[in-house]
Amino acid sequence: MSKQSHTTSLPLGEARRGSILVGILGAAGYTGGELIRLLLNHPQAEIVFANSESNAGNLVSDVHEGLIGDTDLKFTNEMPFDQVDVVFFCFGHGKSREFLQNHKIPSNVKIIDLAQDFRVTPPQPSQGEGEGTQGVLPPIGGIERGSWVYGLPEINKKDIQQAQHLANPGCFATCIQLGLLPAAQMGIINEDVAVNGITGSTGAGQKPGATTHFSWRNNNLSTYKAFNHQHLHEICQSLNQVRPEKSSYITSPIGNQQAPLPLGGDGGGVCSIDFIPYRGDFARGIFVTEVVKTDKPLEEIVAYYKNFYHDAAFTHYSDKPIDLKQVVNTNKALVHVEKFGNKLLITSAIDNLLKGAVGQAVQNMNLMFGIDETAGLRLKASAF
Repeated sequence: MSKQSHTTSLPLGEARRGSILVGILGAAGYTGGELIRLLLNHPQAEIVFANSESNAGNLVSDVHEGLIGDTDLKFTNEMPFDQVDVVFFCFGHGKSREFLQNHKIPSNVKIIDLAQDFRVTPPQPSQGEGEGTQGVLPPIGGIERGSWVYGLPEINKKDIQQAQHLANPGCFATCIQLGLLPAAQMGIINEDVAVNGITGSTGAGQKPGATTHFSWRNNNLSTYKAFNHQHLHEICQSLNQVRPEKSSYITSPIGNQQAPLPLGGDGGGVCSIDFIPYRGDFARGIFVTEVVKTDKPLEEIVAYYKNFYHDAAFTHYSDKPIDLKQVVNTNKALVHVEKFGNKLLITSAIDNLLKGAVGQAVQNMNLMFGIDETAGLRLKASAF
């Protein structure tokens, strides 16, 4: 494979004809490194700049050592937005909002944000109330909050294709939603759902911490953020988006203040997603179990799941029980269901850095620019 020979930025004249010109902010972290790896091998994308203030001037491969021999791209502290078609925000949570408050990105440049800052749709003003209503958020960096599209292709593909600003889903959120969305649309989520999910250490980011240290994480298991994980807001938002009107409204056990209960006309009651996350002693991947109570026959549920994901590029229903190694290092999501009495057991699995982060972000980029949804994402699972 030929190397990309650019250093801090790529003059427009040197881009491959028809290439999508890409800028990356926060390029030195795990998601930044995975994104660079995907884009270096993408047939229709070209990296113009990879921004990292602390690594400016250093080779990308000095930080992301898995890229040695693949590129001589260097980090830069510059942000030439006028030279790109799309910019990826690979910031920590809360940093995207802060960045847009202090920087202007040209209106013709698409934005794909991997943080959680814009995933939940803001509340709308009540009828008859004007601008400035309490709870209605003002534009940030000239961008209306309502202009952000939630980037889960399995339910929002048409909106993603028209999007200028995209909020990429969270890793746990993606895996849990893909397990529960067909059940929600069937209207069979009418009681609290028990969800358990385990994630690899890369989900905590590149910055070292007490719970990511090898001697602590190895041969160990622990829970964190039980019942109040931040991804519950976006999970409930999507499940309510697809559920029948008369089925139960779905929320978190602590209440979803960012997605309040509907006012009237919702006679199905309320149920919650009771989510307990676990830290796993492996590097990457997410495996989730969800339990839904229903009297629907298994055959009907399986048929519905298969039909729901029939046209999905990367989400597949498996007739056999699934395992984590089937999806690690891919942009795939696998889903399986089985039934024990009136309890439906749903299992779902993804790679947290790919389908749970930058793989899905590239999938969304492909959709936003009208190219093959799978471009640059045909990856082999580790499998063994």
